[in-house]
Amino acid sequence: MPVFTFTGTSATGHKITGERTAENKQVLTAQLRKERIVPGAIKEKGKEFALPKLSRGKVKTKDIAIFFRQFSVMIDAGLPLVQCLEILAANQESQLFQATLTSVRQTVEGGATLANALRQHPKVFDDLSTNMIEAGETGGILDTILGRLATYVEKAVKLKAAFKSALIYPSAVIGIAVLVVGCLLKFVVPMFVSLFAGLGVDLPLPTRIVLGLSNIVQHFWWMFFFAGGALVFGVKQFRSHPRGRYLWDEMMLKLPVMGMVLRKIAVARFTRTMGTLITSGVPILEGLAITARTSGNAVLESALMKVRKAIEEGRTIVDPLKESGVFPNMVTQMIGVGEATGAMDTMLQKIADFYEDEVDAATKDMLTLMEPIMIGVLGVVVGGIVISLYMPLFSLISKLSNG
Repeated sequence: MPVFTFTGTSATGHKITGERTAENKQVLTAQLRKERIVPGAIKEKGKEFALPKLSRGKVKTKDIAIFFRQFSVMIDAGLPLVQCLEILAANQESQLFQATLTSVRQTVEGGATLANALRQHPKVFDDLSTNMIEAGETGGILDTILGRLATYVEKAVKLKAAFKSALIYPSAVIGIAVLVVGCLLKFVVPMFVSLFAGLGVDLPLPTRIVLGLSNIVQHFWWMFFFAGGALVFGVKQFRSHPRGRYLWDEMMLKLPVMGMVLRKIAVARFTRTMGTLITSGVPILEGLAITARTSGNAVLESALMKVRKAIEEGRTIVDPLKESGVFPNMVTQMIGVGEATGAMDTMLQKIADFYEDEVDAATKDMLTLMEPIMIGVLGVVVGGIVISLYMPLFSLISKLSNG
């Protein structure tokens, strides 16, 4: 029997590599699944495919959504798989995506399944995509699965756009505020220093503070860039550690207004991903593992892995979801109804639709609330600097009028 090299993921989330003898790739895949290993790339030893080196970069999620949609239509029209990949690769504007699809086509031509060919490009096609496509190939409904994938990715793009729009406005206002205050301290305040020296009056505390800040900006302006770079680097390093990432995500979920929006985004992403996987025939335990890894939030990932472990021990999905404290009561109750009626996938999709609408509404409300707050803060800061500069003049005018 041929020898195959394989990669996979264990039930605990650890990467596994090894060699096995089996009649073919399908038999080996079944063996690995019985051992609770999620298969990755499987290649016959001595017949590995040499893949082209891809240029650095990233494929846009929008391009992936369009690819799945077009792929679904082509398969439904009866075009051969290899021909579909060839046509789609030729029509890609992104050189990276074009090279990726060309590599996938070559691998499929060599005898690999589409799912295993896609698994060789994990930076483009995640576990969710490859497992759904594998389920579609096994069940003979690849066109349907590709259509579901396209819908899922399109909704994920919309959700991501809502999150970005929630951050752009406050980030822009804060950036403008910092720039305006920096220009005032760097160019405007120094013009008043010689004036104050000629007046010979005692400077009030607010004025002395502003002059001190201006002096720091004048001589040590470069330190602010250094401090900003160090802060960004420190946050990245902190989030690169599993514990640090968990604490960061937990803190973000507890923010007064932003935390509510992030929690709704997390729930919408979880229910949409899980519902799509279950509808496509992926087992619930495997679906929870994939959903956890693709959640984008360490708190949610930890909660879902605990839920998965509880289900393995024979419990229902509802109780561990409630115990996690991450999901609202309405979500757990609706999932419980779906589990009891055997319509879990439909219920999850309905919850996702509801929370995606909630994210849109919450984002608009947040921006409406933050706009006057941010403008008010900017006005107070700039106005405070201006008033502190004129306070010595007011004091001098008061003395002259009294004299």
